[in-house]
Amino acid sequence: MIREITKDVLFLSQKALPATEQDRQVAIDLRDTLVAKRNAAAGLAANMIGINKQIIAFYMGSLPIVMINPQIKEWSGTYSTKEGCLSLAGLRTTKRYQKILVEYWDINFKKQVQDFTGFTAETIQHELDHCSGILI
Repeated sequence: MIREITKDVLFLSQKALPATEQDRQVAIDLRDTLVAKRNAAAGLAANMIGINKQIIAFYMGSLPIVMINPQIKEWSGTYSTKEGCLSLAGLRTTKRYQKILVEYWDINFKKQVQDFTGFTAETIQHELDHCSGILI
């Protein structure tokens, strides 16, 4: 189900709770919402659709990917960049890592560990900030 994007800064500032297998529909809704917003968003976090769970969705090429309870395990190559957000107006400067290693559960709740670089890594970091209640 495609959901509305929340702009409630107080809600978005809360730290997300770990997701469980009972939250699989949230992951599906998040992916569907990302696909519907393809021209406006490279990624989304579950709190952006009003559900405070540690679930993110983003594009790797043209493929929408969902991560449940993602954690960055390794990182390297800091740089400064400007990012926008569907939940907030304007651009903000932030620091990111060029390369990250992420451990997560996929949409079928199978554990995954994967390296990401460049814009995909930046998008993941932005969405993980949302899970931590950090607004960029």
